[in-house]
Amino acid sequence: MPQFDVYRNGNPHSADAYPYLVDVQVGLLDGLQTRVVIPAAKVPALTKAPIERLTPVVSIQSEPFVLLTPQLAGVSRSSLGAFVTNISEYRDEIISALDMLFTGI
Repeated sequence: MPQFDVYRNGNPHSADAYPYLVDVQVGLLDGLQTRVVIPAAKVPALTKAPIERLTPVVSIQSEPFVLLTPQLAGVSRSSLGAFVTNISEYRDEIISALDMLFTGI
C-alpha cells in the first residue's frame, strides 16, 4: 500500500463528513494489519477556516478537500474502502502537517 494513497471511507457513520481517507503510513510497514490515515473533508463543509499548515487543502477527484491532520487515526486495513488515487504530489504539505502536529515545527 503506497504512502499517500487515497481510499473511500468505508465507515458508514463518518463517510458523509469524511468521504476519503489518506494513508500516510510508510509502505515499509505493509505487513501490519492497520494503517494510519488522515480524514479528508470537503472544503465547503467546514464551519471554521482551516489552519493552513496543519490542515492542507489537496485536490481529490478534481475537488478541493482539507486534510484534518489533528484527526489522524489508526484503522484496520479491512475498513478502508476502494482505492481512489494517490496524492504523493502533496507529500511536502502532508509531511509538514505531520511535523506541525507532532513537533510544533
